[in-house]
Amino acid sequence: MKKEPILVIMAAGMGSRYGGIKQIDPIGANGEIIIDYSLYDARRAGFKKVVFIIREEIKNDFMEIIGNRAEKYFDCAYAMQDLNDIPEGFTVPEGRSKPWGTGHAIYAARHLIDAPFAVINADDFYGREAFQLIYDKLANLDDSTDVLPCTMVGYILKNTLTDNGFVSRGECTVNEQGYLTDITERVHIEKRGDGAAYTEDGGKTWVDISPETTVSMNLFGFPQEMIHAFENGIADFLTDALKTNPLKGEYFLPFVVNDLLKAGKATVEVMRSGDKWYGVTYQEDKPVVQAAVRKLTEDGVYPKEKLLG
Repeated sequence: MKKEPILVIMAAGMGSRYGGIKQIDPIGANGEIIIDYSLYDARRAGFKKVVFIIREEIKNDFMEIIGNRAEKYFDCAYAMQDLNDIPEGFTVPEGRSKPWGTGHAIYAARHLIDAPFAVINADDFYGREAFQLIYDKLANLDDSTDVLPCTMVGYILKNTLTDNGFVSRGECTVNEQGYLTDITERVHIEKRGDGAAYTEDGGKTWVDISPETTVSMNLFGFPQEMIHAFENGIADFLTDALKTNPLKGEYFLPFVVNDLLKAGKATVEVMRSGDKWYGVTYQEDKPVVQAAVRKLTEDGVYPKEKLLG
Protein backbone atom coordinates (compact mmCIF):
# COMPACT_ATOMS: atom_id res chain seq x y z
CA MET A 1 0.00 0.00 0.00
CA LYS A 2 1.41 3.35 -1.04
CA LYS A 3 1.90 5.94 1.67
CA GLU A 4 0.19 9.33 1.46
CA PRO A 5 2.64 12.07 0.41
CA ILE A 6 3.69 14.62 3.04
CA LEU A 7 4.16 18.33 2.43
CA VAL A 8 7.22 19.74 4.19
CA ILE A 9 7.25 23.54 4.56
CA MET A 10 10.50 25.29 5.41
CA ALA A 11 9.46 28.23 7.57
CA ALA A 12 12.40 28.59 9.98
CA GLY A 13 13.64 31.67 8.12
CA MET A 14 10.22 33.19 7.76
CA GLY A 15 10.34 36.96 7.90
CA SER A 16 14.12 37.21 8.27
CA ARG A 17 14.60 39.82 5.54
CA TYR A 18 11.15 41.28 5.93
CA GLY A 19 11.48 42.21 9.58
CA GLY A 20 10.06 39.35 11.63
CA ILE A 21 7.08 37.02 11.43
CA LYS A 22 4.61 39.51 12.93
CA GLN A 23 5.45 41.98 10.16
CA ILE A 24 4.49 39.63 7.30
CA ASP A 25 1.54 41.60 6.02
CA PRO A 26 -1.61 40.09 4.50
CA ILE A 27 -1.74 40.05 0.72
CA GLY A 28 -5.28 38.64 0.26
CA ALA A 29 -8.58 40.47 0.62
CA ASN A 30 -9.45 38.48 3.77
CA GLY A 31 -6.08 38.82 5.48
CA GLU A 32 -4.37 35.84 3.79
CA ILE A 33 -0.58 35.64 3.66
CA ILE A 34 1.35 33.73 1.01
CA ILE A 35 1.54 30.46 2.94
CA ASP A 36 -2.28 30.37 3.06
CA TYR A 37 -2.35 30.04 -0.72
CA SER A 38 0.22 27.25 -0.65
CA LEU A 39 -1.77 25.37 1.99
CA TYR A 40 -5.01 25.87 0.07
CA ASP A 41 -3.43 24.64 -3.18
CA ALA A 42 -1.81 21.70 -1.37
CA ARG A 43 -5.11 20.68 0.20
CA ARG A 44 -7.01 20.62 -3.07
CA ALA A 45 -4.12 18.78 -4.73
CA GLY A 46 -4.54 15.96 -2.18
CA PHE A 47 -2.02 16.57 0.62
CA LYS A 48 -3.33 15.61 4.06
CA LYS A 49 -0.24 15.93 6.27
CA VAL A 50 2.06 18.92 6.67
CA VAL A 51 5.38 19.12 8.50
CA PHE A 52 6.33 22.71 9.35
CA ILE A 53 10.01 23.44 9.98
CA ILE A 54 10.26 26.46 12.26
CA ARG A 55 12.43 27.89 15.06
CA GLU A 56 11.57 27.62 18.73
CA GLU A 57 11.67 31.40 19.15
CA ILE A 58 8.90 31.97 16.57
CA LYS A 59 6.74 28.99 17.57
CA ASN A 60 4.11 30.94 19.51
CA ASP A 61 3.72 33.55 16.77
CA PHE A 62 3.69 30.85 14.09
CA MET A 63 0.94 28.90 15.83
CA GLU A 64 -1.16 32.03 16.27
CA ILE A 65 -0.75 33.20 12.68
CA ILE A 66 -0.64 29.88 10.79
CA GLY A 67 -0.47 26.65 12.77
CA ASN A 68 -3.78 26.81 14.61
CA ARG A 69 -5.69 27.42 11.37
CA ALA A 70 -3.75 24.83 9.38
CA GLU A 71 -4.59 22.16 11.95
CA LYS A 72 -8.26 22.46 10.97
CA TYR A 73 -7.43 21.10 7.53
CA PHE A 74 -4.26 19.01 7.90
CA ASP A 75 -2.53 16.55 10.16
CA CYS A 76 0.25 18.92 11.28
CA ALA A 77 3.65 18.25 12.83
CA TYR A 78 6.38 20.71 13.80
CA ALA A 79 10.16 20.34 13.57
CA MET A 80 12.42 22.86 15.28
CA GLN A 81 15.49 23.89 13.31
CA ASP A 82 18.18 24.44 15.92
CA LEU A 83 21.78 25.49 15.30
CA ASN A 84 22.89 22.91 17.87
CA ASP A 85 21.08 20.02 16.17
CA ILE A 86 24.09 18.56 14.38
CA PRO A 87 25.63 15.08 14.41
CA GLU A 88 27.57 13.83 17.40
CA GLY A 89 31.22 14.82 17.31
CA PHE A 90 30.62 18.32 15.95
CA THR A 91 30.18 21.56 17.87
CA VAL A 92 28.83 24.95 16.83
CA PRO A 93 31.77 27.36 16.40
CA GLU A 94 31.93 30.36 18.70
CA GLY A 95 30.25 33.36 17.11
CA ARG A 96 28.05 31.32 14.76
CA SER A 97 24.45 32.60 14.67
CA LYS A 98 23.55 31.99 11.00
CA PRO A 99 21.33 28.92 10.41
CA TRP A 100 22.93 25.93 8.70
CA GLY A 101 20.72 26.22 5.58
CA THR A 102 17.87 24.46 3.78
CA GLY A 103 19.54 21.03 3.79
CA HIS A 104 19.82 21.27 7.57
CA ALA A 105 16.14 22.27 7.71
CA ILE A 106 15.20 18.93 6.14
CA TYR A 107 17.65 17.20 8.49
CA ALA A 108 15.77 18.82 11.39
CA ALA A 109 12.57 17.09 10.26
CA ARG A 110 14.17 13.66 9.81
CA HIS A 111 12.16 11.97 12.60
CA LEU A 112 8.82 13.21 11.22
CA ILE A 113 9.14 12.13 7.59
CA ASP A 114 7.85 8.59 7.03
CA ALA A 115 6.48 8.80 3.47
CA PRO A 116 7.29 10.38 0.11
CA PHE A 117 7.52 14.12 0.64
CA ALA A 118 7.38 17.43 -1.18
CA VAL A 119 9.40 20.41 0.00
CA ILE A 120 8.51 24.10 -0.36
CA ASN A 121 9.55 27.47 1.03
CA ALA A 122 6.99 29.13 3.28
CA ASP A 123 7.22 32.55 1.68
CA ASP A 124 7.07 31.65 -2.02
CA PHE A 125 3.91 31.58 -4.14
CA TYR A 126 4.12 28.52 -6.39
CA GLY A 127 0.74 28.42 -8.12
CA ARG A 128 -1.98 25.79 -8.18
CA GLU A 129 -0.56 23.66 -10.99
CA ALA A 130 2.75 23.02 -9.22
CA PHE A 131 1.13 21.38 -6.20
CA GLN A 132 -1.03 19.11 -8.35
CA LEU A 133 1.97 18.06 -10.43
CA ILE A 134 4.11 17.22 -7.42
CA TYR A 135 1.33 15.46 -5.50
CA ASP A 136 0.39 13.26 -8.46
CA LYS A 137 4.02 12.35 -9.02
CA LEU A 138 4.57 11.38 -5.37
CA ALA A 139 1.27 9.51 -5.07
CA ASN A 140 2.32 7.27 -7.96
CA LEU A 141 6.03 7.08 -7.16
CA ASP A 142 7.83 3.92 -8.22
CA ASP A 143 10.46 3.53 -5.50
CA SER A 144 11.35 -0.07 -6.32
CA THR A 145 14.68 0.96 -7.86
CA ASP A 146 18.06 1.42 -6.22
CA VAL A 147 18.28 4.87 -7.80
CA LEU A 148 16.20 7.43 -5.90
CA PRO A 149 13.41 8.74 -8.19
CA CYS A 150 13.13 12.45 -7.37
CA THR A 151 11.28 15.25 -9.10
CA MET A 152 11.12 19.01 -9.02
CA VAL A 153 9.06 21.84 -10.45
CA GLY A 154 11.40 24.22 -12.26
CA TYR A 155 10.62 27.86 -12.97
CA ILE A 156 11.90 30.30 -15.59
CA LEU A 157 14.34 32.68 -13.92
CA LYS A 158 12.77 35.86 -15.33
CA ASN A 159 9.47 34.82 -13.72
CA THR A 160 11.07 34.60 -10.28
CA LEU A 161 12.89 37.92 -9.93
CA THR A 162 11.95 40.94 -7.85
CA ASP A 163 12.53 44.60 -8.70
CA ASN A 164 13.37 45.32 -5.07
CA GLY A 165 16.52 43.39 -4.26
CA PHE A 166 18.25 40.06 -4.72
CA VAL A 167 17.00 36.47 -4.65
CA SER A 168 18.59 33.06 -4.16
CA ARG A 169 17.91 30.43 -6.81
CA GLY A 170 19.26 27.04 -7.83
CA GLU A 171 20.52 27.31 -11.43
CA CYS A 172 19.52 24.08 -13.22
CA THR A 173 20.92 22.25 -16.21
CA VAL A 174 18.31 19.97 -17.78
CA ASN A 175 18.94 17.38 -20.50
CA GLU A 176 16.78 16.71 -23.56
CA GLN A 177 14.90 13.99 -21.70
CA GLY A 178 13.78 16.50 -19.07
CA TYR A 179 16.05 15.31 -16.27
CA LEU A 180 18.28 17.42 -14.10
CA THR A 181 22.01 16.98 -14.70
CA ASP A 182 23.37 19.76 -12.50
CA ILE A 183 22.16 22.36 -10.00
CA THR A 184 24.21 25.24 -8.65
CA GLU A 185 23.06 27.45 -5.80
CA ARG A 186 23.24 31.15 -6.65
CA VAL A 187 22.67 33.05 -3.44
CA HIS A 188 22.60 36.57 -4.91
CA ILE A 189 20.83 37.13 -8.25
CA GLU A 190 19.56 40.55 -9.28
CA LYS A 191 17.42 41.77 -12.14
CA ARG A 192 19.35 43.78 -14.76
CA GLY A 193 16.85 45.43 -17.12
CA ASP A 194 15.54 42.56 -19.25
CA GLY A 195 18.32 40.29 -18.02
CA ALA A 196 19.87 39.14 -14.77
CA ALA A 197 23.27 38.69 -13.13
CA TYR A 198 24.67 37.04 -10.04
CA THR A 199 27.58 37.74 -7.72
CA GLU A 200 29.56 35.39 -5.51
CA ASP A 201 31.89 37.95 -3.95
CA GLY A 202 29.57 40.51 -2.40
CA GLY A 203 29.10 42.52 -5.57
CA LYS A 204 32.74 43.01 -6.58
CA THR A 205 32.13 41.08 -9.79
CA TRP A 206 28.96 40.07 -11.64
CA VAL A 207 28.19 37.24 -14.05
CA ASP A 208 25.32 37.45 -16.53
CA ILE A 209 22.77 34.66 -16.41
CA SER A 210 20.10 34.03 -19.04
CA PRO A 211 16.61 35.08 -17.92
CA GLU A 212 15.32 31.89 -19.59
CA THR A 213 17.38 29.68 -17.26
CA THR A 214 15.45 26.97 -15.43
CA VAL A 215 15.78 27.55 -11.70
CA SER A 216 14.81 25.73 -8.55
CA MET A 217 12.46 27.36 -6.07
CA ASN A 218 13.01 24.49 -3.63
CA LEU A 219 9.86 22.72 -4.83
CA PHE A 220 11.10 19.14 -4.83
CA GLY A 221 9.45 15.76 -4.54
CA PHE A 222 11.42 12.98 -2.84
CA PRO A 223 10.94 9.32 -1.92
CA GLN A 224 11.00 8.65 1.83
CA GLU A 225 14.50 7.16 1.60
CA MET A 226 15.86 10.54 0.52
CA ILE A 227 15.89 11.62 4.15
CA HIS A 228 18.93 9.38 4.69
CA ALA A 229 20.87 11.44 2.13
CA PHE A 230 20.34 14.55 4.24
CA GLU A 231 21.43 12.66 7.35
CA ASN A 232 24.53 11.24 5.68
CA GLY A 233 25.57 14.42 3.91
CA ILE A 234 25.56 16.84 6.81
CA ALA A 235 28.64 15.32 8.44
CA ASP A 236 30.66 15.78 5.24
CA PHE A 237 29.39 19.35 4.96
CA LEU A 238 30.34 20.21 8.53
CA THR A 239 33.78 18.64 8.20
CA ASP A 240 34.53 21.03 5.35
CA ALA A 241 32.56 24.09 6.49
CA LEU A 242 34.05 24.20 9.98
CA LYS A 243 37.47 24.50 8.36
CA THR A 244 36.69 26.84 5.47
CA ASN A 245 33.70 28.98 6.44
CA PRO A 246 32.67 28.23 10.04
CA LEU A 247 30.50 31.30 10.61
CA LYS A 248 28.60 31.51 7.32
CA GLY A 249 28.82 28.15 5.50
CA GLU A 250 25.40 26.69 4.65
CA TYR A 251 24.19 23.18 3.88
CA PHE A 252 21.87 23.84 0.94
CA LEU A 253 19.20 21.40 -0.21
CA PRO A 254 20.47 21.53 -3.83
CA PHE A 255 23.92 20.44 -2.62
CA VAL A 256 22.42 17.16 -1.46
CA VAL A 257 20.56 16.65 -4.74
CA ASN A 258 23.62 17.47 -6.82
CA ASP A 259 25.88 15.08 -4.91
CA LEU A 260 23.42 12.23 -5.52
CA LEU A 261 23.17 13.09 -9.22
CA LYS A 262 26.94 13.08 -9.63
CA ALA A 263 27.19 9.74 -7.83
CA GLY A 264 24.47 8.20 -10.00
CA LYS A 265 22.32 7.52 -6.93
CA ALA A 266 19.31 9.63 -7.95
CA THR A 267 17.40 10.95 -10.92
CA VAL A 268 15.45 14.21 -10.86
CA GLU A 269 12.65 14.68 -13.37
CA VAL A 270 12.06 18.40 -14.01
CA MET A 271 8.51 19.56 -14.59
CA ARG A 272 8.90 23.12 -15.91
CA SER A 273 6.29 25.68 -14.91
CA GLY A 274 5.51 28.81 -16.86
CA ASP A 275 3.78 30.37 -13.86
CA LYS A 276 5.11 33.60 -12.42
CA TRP A 277 6.62 33.47 -8.95
CA TYR A 278 5.37 35.84 -6.30
CA GLY A 279 6.98 36.50 -2.96
CA VAL A 280 7.09 39.19 -0.33
CA THR A 281 10.82 39.01 0.22
CA TYR A 282 10.92 42.79 0.63
CA GLN A 283 8.18 45.13 1.82
CA GLU A 284 8.20 46.85 -1.57
CA ASP A 285 7.05 43.55 -3.15
CA LYS A 286 3.70 43.67 -1.36
CA PRO A 287 1.63 45.77 -3.84
CA VAL A 288 2.73 43.58 -6.76
CA VAL A 289 1.72 40.40 -4.95
CA GLN A 290 -1.58 41.90 -3.81
CA ALA A 291 -2.47 42.82 -7.39
CA ALA A 292 -1.56 39.35 -8.67
CA VAL A 293 -3.65 37.61 -6.01
CA ARG A 294 -6.56 39.93 -6.66
CA LYS A 295 -6.46 39.05 -10.36
CA LEU A 296 -6.28 35.31 -9.62
CA THR A 297 -9.29 35.66 -7.34
CA GLU A 298 -11.23 37.60 -9.97
CA ASP A 299 -10.38 34.85 -12.48
CA GLY A 300 -11.83 32.21 -10.15
CA VAL A 301 -8.54 30.46 -9.32
CA TYR A 302 -9.14 31.23 -5.64
CA PRO A 303 -12.46 31.77 -3.85
CA LYS A 304 -13.51 35.20 -2.62
CA GLU A 305 -14.12 33.90 0.91
CA LYS A 306 -11.25 33.41 3.36
CA LEU A 307 -9.06 30.46 2.33
CA LEU A 308 -8.34 28.97 5.75
CA GLY A 309 -10.84 30.23 8.29
